Amino acid sequence: MTSQQLTDKRVVLVGGKGGVGKTTLSSSFALLAAERGRKCLLVSTDPAHSLADAFDRPIGDNITRLAANLDGLEIDPDKEVQEHVERVMAQMKRFTQPDMYPEIERQLRLTQQSPGAQEAALLERISRLIDEGLNNYDLIVFDTAPTGHTLRLLSLPEAMAAWTQGMLKQTDKSEQLKGVLDHLSPKSGKDIQNPMADPGEHETDGMTDRTKAITESLRKRQQLFQRTRRILKDASQTALLFVLTPEKLPIMETARSVKSLQGESLPLAGLLINRVLPDSADGDFMAQRRKQEKTYLADIETLFAQQQRWYIPLQANDIQGLTALTAMSQQLADKGL
Repeated sequence: MTSQQLTDKRVVLVGGKGGVGKTTLSSSFALLAAERGRKCLLVSTDPAHSLADAFDRPIGDNITRLAANLDGLEIDPDKEVQEHVERVMAQMKRFTQPDMYPEIERQLRLTQQSPGAQEAALLERISRLIDEGLNNYDLIVFDTAPTGHTLRLLSLPEAMAAWTQGMLKQTDKSEQLKGVLDHLSPKSGKDIQNPMADPGEHETDGMTDRTKAITESLRKRQQLFQRTRRILKDASQTALLFVLTPEKLPIMETARSVKSLQGESLPLAGLLINRVLPDSADGDFMAQRRKQEKTYLADIETLFAQQQRWYIPLQANDIQGLTALTAMSQQLADKGL
C-alpha cells in the first residue's frame, strides 16, 4: 500500500491500547492528509478529551477548525446517551398509547444506566457522522477503539430489534405489530441472527398507519447501519490502523484485536509501532531498555509478519500543539504513510 492510497481513504480508524499514543498519531495522520489537500474531519470518541490536549486548545462537541483543511470534533458520550434516549422516547411515544408512557419512560431510564447505553449511542453517532459527514469531507479520521466499536456495530441492529420487540409486547396491539420484525428481518423474521439483510421496501401494505410508522422508523435506522457496515468493510474506502508500543501488554492486546478484525474481514491497513528507542539514546539505562525492546520488536516481527508495519521513534519532547503535531506528520510521511 502506498502512502497516497492510505490518505486517499474515506474513513480511517486509529485504535490501540490506552497510553500508546494513538491520539497523537491519529492527529498527525489527519494533519498529513490535510497537508496533501484532503478536506479532513478528525473525531475523538475519548471521554477524556485527549484530542483537545493534543492540539492544546478547546475543541468540544462542535466542529472546530484546527488547521487548513482540518476540522476537529470531540464526541461527548454522556451527551450522546441523553440525546439518544430522548430521541427514542419521542419516537416511542408517537407509536404507543398514552397509558404506556410511564412504562416507556421507566424502561428508558433503566436503559440509560445500562452498561451498553453509552456505546450504543456512540455507535449511532459514529454511523451518522460517516453517513452524512462524507458528503462534506474527503476523509474522516476516528481516534477510537476500532475493534470494539466496529464489531459491536455489526450486532447492534439485532439488539435494537430485540429491545423493540420487547417494548411492542407491552401493548395491546402486539399481534398486529409483531409483523414489524418480520418486515425488518429476512426469512420472515426467523433469521434474527442476520438482521443486516435489506428489509422489504413494499411489505408494509396492509399495516395500520401506526404500525407502518414504527416499521419505517426502524427500517431507516437499520439501513443507516447497513450503509455504515458496507463502508467499514470496503477496503477501497476504509482503513484501520493500530498503534502499539514495543511492550508486552500492547503486543498481546493488538494480537487479539488483529485476530478479531481478520475474523470479520475488516480492512486492517497496518500497525504503527510507536516510541521505538532511537539509536542516539545512550547510557547504561537506555542500553538495558534497548536490549529488552529488541526482544519485543522481534515478537512484533513474528506475530504481525503479514501486516504492514511502520516504526515511529520515541521523541525527545512531548508532542503537543499544532507545530509539534505538524512536525510529527512529516515524520509519518518520511516513514511512508
